Amino acid sequence: MSSLVGPDEDSPFEKKPPVPEEVQDAIRTLIRWSGDDPEREGLIDTPKRVARAWKEYCQGYGEDPAIHLKRVFEEVGGYDEVVLLKDIPFQSHCEHHMAPIIGKAAIAYLPRNHVVGISKLARVLQGYAQRLQIQERLTAEVAECIWTHLKPHGVAVVIEASHACMSARGVRTPGVSMITSRMMGTFLEDERSRKEVLSLMGY
Repeated sequence: MSSLVGPDEDSPFEKKPPVPEEVQDAIRTLIRWSGDDPEREGLIDTPKRVARAWKEYCQGYGEDPAIHLKRVFEEVGGYDEVVLLKDIPFQSHCEHHMAPIIGKAAIAYLPRNHVVGISKLARVLQGYAQRLQIQERLTAEVAECIWTHLKPHGVAVVIEASHACMSARGVRTPGVSMITSRMMGTFLEDERSRKEVLSLMGY
């Protein structure tokens, strides 16, 4: 059975929010400045698609990631060791060139009196990643959010990512990844704890 719409077309059954004309005009200007004709058939609906895509890419501006850490669990059976979620995929965009940042994160904390659902750690990461970012700030924001709202003994965040602003333009070095880390509390102050959590993360 054939589809009613092409792969890049809006579904006739899905209601999409209107895109302001000034936003569409800005994208048409960029297309024209890049050397193409925004009125040709293949590009006629591109301004709306690009605008909606960017609204989705940057939906993190519409939420406070800390909200995901509000519900905690105190019945942990005396567990007081490292809690680690690793290989969390994410996508962000560089604030300098608005090019994709694609990578993975490892987030760990040493609980004090309670724990949080593990999916919430990934949601905190996504909340900050879905904004215009630099990797260093993203790493710091995720760690600080967990430190402030869970009040654990320690927090460790390591992010490894590739940057299209470096691989697809400029120096053009595909395959290069950047690693950033932020340690807080026990993981910062105690070398043995830091080595343990980095080992668990695979670093």
